[in-house]
Amino acid sequence: MGIAENRNHIIKEIQTACEKKNRSPKGVNLIAVTKYVSNETTKEAALAGVEHIGENRVEGLLTKKEFLDDLSVKWHFIGTLQTRKVKDIIEHVDYIHSLDRLSLAREIQKRAGRTISCFVQVNVAEEDSKHGLAVNDVLPFVDKLRDYDRITVAGLMTMAPFTDDKSLIRKVFSTLKQLQLEIQEKEMPHAPCTELSMGMSNDYLIAVEEGATFIRIGTNLVGKEF
Repeated sequence: MGIAENRNHIIKEIQTACEKKNRSPKGVNLIAVTKYVSNETTKEAALAGVEHIGENRVEGLLTKKEFLDDLSVKWHFIGTLQTRKVKDIIEHVDYIHSLDRLSLAREIQKRAGRTISCFVQVNVAEEDSKHGLAVNDVLPFVDKLRDYDRITVAGLMTMAPFTDDKSLIRKVFSTLKQLQLEIQEKEMPHAPCTELSMGMSNDYLIAVEEGATFIRIGTNLVGKEF
């Protein structure tokens, strides 16, 4: 299937998952992860109706954004962001999904010419191979971000373990949802925390059932070219 057909298939699956939980599918945003595809394939995704594009690498985002300059899409940086790279990307992104340390917050504050919507990255499963804050460290970290007026905490982001254990995946996502609600209930002006970025090609339907508002799909949507 082509990208348009893949997108339609995923949207139908999202609708089914939302029906199971009595939520509106309009609350789920599909991000095309384009790390492993070309500029041309990324443009094809945008022309197929994909409104959000996510890149793991600074150079990849910049080159693709220039290539798609005439198309209206939202740009998400979803990889680990090195502090020294903030200056290169800060005016080219709509969302950053990997805020997990104050040194990064300070650099965003220093370099941004506008308020940046950020997701605080949480390592719910406490995997050594993944970045992100421990669950117990998230609330204190979000509280400290009140000092950075160029940052809005749009929500939280996590990655579940790559496993066939669906109950474990569901537990990771439900834990992030509960944490998001705790922050949202505090009604902090700098941290509305209404969004959840979670779910990839192998587990996005579970993520949707557990409250994801942004899902990050690569292979199942745009394929893999390199």
